[in-house]
Amino acid sequence: MLQAKLTGQLTLNFLRRIHHGASCPCLYSLSDYCTKKKEGTRTKHGLRSDSSVSRRAFHSQGVFGPSVSPRETQHHGRRSFSLSAATIVNSAPAPVKPYLQLMRLDKPIGTWLLYLPCTWSIALAADPGCLPDLGMLTLFGAGAVLMRGAGCTINDMWDKDFDKKVSRTATRPIASGAVSRMQALVFLGGQLSLGLGVLLCLNYYSIALGAASLSLVVTYPLMKRITYWPQLVLGLTFNWGTLLGWSAVQGSCDWSVCLPLYFSGVMWTLIYDTIYAHQDKEDDVKVGVKSTALRFQEQTKPWLSGFTVAMMSGLVVAGINAEQTLPYYAVLSTVAIHLSHQIYTLDINKPEDCWKKFVSNRNLGLLLFLGIIAGNLWKGRRETLLQNEEGTQISEIINT
Repeated sequence: MLQAKLTGQLTLNFLRRIHHGASCPCLYSLSDYCTKKKEGTRTKHGLRSDSSVSRRAFHSQGVFGPSVSPRETQHHGRRSFSLSAATIVNSAPAPVKPYLQLMRLDKPIGTWLLYLPCTWSIALAADPGCLPDLGMLTLFGAGAVLMRGAGCTINDMWDKDFDKKVSRTATRPIASGAVSRMQALVFLGGQLSLGLGVLLCLNYYSIALGAASLSLVVTYPLMKRITYWPQLVLGLTFNWGTLLGWSAVQGSCDWSVCLPLYFSGVMWTLIYDTIYAHQDKEDDVKVGVKSTALRFQEQTKPWLSGFTVAMMSGLVVAGINAEQTLPYYAVLSTVAIHLSHQIYTLDINKPEDCWKKFVSNRNLGLLLFLGIIAGNLWKGRRETLLQNEEGTQISEIINT
């Protein structure tokens, strides 16, 4: 009888706990288990047991970021997972994760800004009426990931002492001690070796041209120590693909197209990276590094407007020399409006607004890429019509 009474009491208590939302490890849903595992809430003997009320409170406090955790949707409380570069990197094995962070794979905006000028050049170099070479776009995409990673590794090796003094950069792998300088050097060698493998897939002219950019990649991180124009050097480095993309497709550079395009890319970098630098201007002053944000200060918007005019002028010249057509120039007007809106609405004293404007340049670059493709397809159509007209005229002459 005592045993039966105890059993009944335990059963009643268990049912009460379920009624009030308590749970044990075996009753966790899969999403709760993944969340707990992600946040390191394992105890020595297994998962901790919390009530569903406690879990909801934990989520409502914003402990889990929207890009790395399950979140409630507005429809029936269902949970969904968001997939992002940061999520993938944060989910990587512990020995690998610091190296992925060193490459900035969790922040792909830099890779986009390095890659997009390459796509412009590849698209401009395509034959009239043809889409850009998909193989080249893929090859340059791989190269952009590797070379951006190599550049970030070099930057962090140079800036280890500076990064420790800035809250935003103190957690970077080298500054935090997760990766030593020797380990970073070996990793850099691996990235450059793979980058060389990509480069060797191109023609000899492009191999020599690509190798010439290494001096810029290595020296750029030092520029912030000696000049207020490190963004200019970054522009010279990041837009080298405007030269390389054309030569990879055509065998050599057509300088009447490539130089104006390169110039426009440099101006574009001065725009977006000056905006980016305004996020860090207070920390830059503290640690003693320079930037165009500190050079321009309250005169930033007039400077950015001047860079915009120069950028658009270069794109017009490149388009004329490449015999681009109406869709290209229509997109250029949209690009000009996009940049004007960025500059007009920019608040240089709000880091979150600077970041928002900075990342919007990926869409601007993609828009220009699509405009070049549309213009090239239109060019092919126009040439076909001209050939048909010439053929008709020749036929009429023969018949007469």
